[in-house]
Amino acid sequence: MNRILSPAFEVAPKVLDLASKVKLLLFDVDGVLTDGRLVIGDDGQEYKAFNSRDGHGIKMLQRNGVAVGIITGRTSEVVTHRVKDLDIKYVHQGCKEKLPAYRQLIAELALRPEQTAYVGDDVVDLPIMLQVGLAIAVQNAHPLVKKYAHWITPSIGGYGAARETCEMVLFAQQTYQKEMQRYLSDNGDPAAG
Repeated sequence: MNRILSPAFEVAPKVLDLASKVKLLLFDVDGVLTDGRLVIGDDGQEYKAFNSRDGHGIKMLQRNGVAVGIITGRTSEVVTHRVKDLDIKYVHQGCKEKLPAYRQLIAELALRPEQTAYVGDDVVDLPIMLQVGLAIAVQNAHPLVKKYAHWITPSIGGYGAARETCEMVLFAQQTYQKEMQRYLSDNGDPAAG
């Protein structure tokens, strides 16, 4: 079976054009890769819940040549463990101001702003969102963040927004069909990666 596959949501052609150029996709953590809640135990240990589908979306994107990174204001061992599990190489935690980390990263990777995308949820993400080629807000983002986003995910942060972003970029770069075919074929191991 070789039918044309596409994501389960609509994306404007202008957004797909911007996404087709992306070589580096950056995420905030709290409110984007998680639902934004901070659970802190009596011992001071911080806990976060991540969506496994978001994680698989990140793996699919990396497998298709798009680098993934994290720029977040908080520092957390939980994030360190999660990015290691997902093999995310570009990680900047504890950024009181996120823009310097973004500028350092694109200089290090020799990328132009139009080759980058950022997914955010709050006003602290705006300085980067105003610089990248593709600014994305999760569905439950602050209204000002949504105002300056090129695209707003159908789902809220921590509940599939990152997966939708990854699939949208794959679709824009014409690798979505090939990636989904892996799971419809008995020739490959869909769990690999």
